[in-house]
Amino acid sequence: MQFLNDFALRALIKASSGVEKFKADTKGVTAIEYGLIAGLIAVGLVTALGLLGNSLKNVFNTIQTNLANA
Repeated sequence: MQFLNDFALRALIKASSGVEKFKADTKGVTAIEYGLIAGLIAVGLVTALGLLGNSLKNVFNTIQTNLANA
């Protein structure tokens, strides 16, 4: 029975030290932050281009019409 208690204690110590190492590792956090920033920039670009899309289309259609009539 003592063997099982010692084994369980050693396993708990190893698990807790692994959790502490995982908490201390910040390399993955930085990559996730950069990914979130890139995602937000992409959403902003898609939104801006969607809002400006019709305006740009109208500008180019006006230019095309004026060139055709010239």
